Amino acid sequence: MRWYPVFLNLAGARVTVVGGGKVALRKTLGLVEAGAVVTVVSPRFEVGFAAVAVRRVEREFQDDDLEGAALAFAATDSREVNRRVGELARARGIPANIADAPEECGFIVPARVTREGVQVAISTGGEDPARAARLRRELEAWLDGLS
Repeated sequence: MRWYPVFLNLAGARVTVVGGGKVALRKTLGLVEAGAVVTVVSPRFEVGFAAVAVRRVEREFQDDDLEGAALAFAATDSREVNRRVGELARARGIPANIADAPEECGFIVPARVTREGVQVAISTGGEDPARAARLRRELEAWLDGLS
């Protein structure tokens, strides 16, 4: 596996998420939980974004949207937009997660389980996210059974 696991301190870090759908919302919730200062750029937003403390920019992605970002996430339904975000991020030295193309990612986001101050990350290296999610659910059930 070519990925090196790491937990990042994102408290106060500026993060740009491109996309306003369900995948972008899920990623954004985790980022906010970690203390990141998140800007989400999308022409449309899932209703769940209304309850999340982020800066919403309601329009199509523009190249300068990555200015000042420590991390970038591309989670749109457009392969071209996601590819463009990844290219721009790489050119600017910003690690990027490209939801629909693990091979274009500078980092991947594992499935996570958090219980009583312990966090466990599960990854298949981006090859089988459904398997990682299934293992996460199984681990959650097992941990809940220990309580």
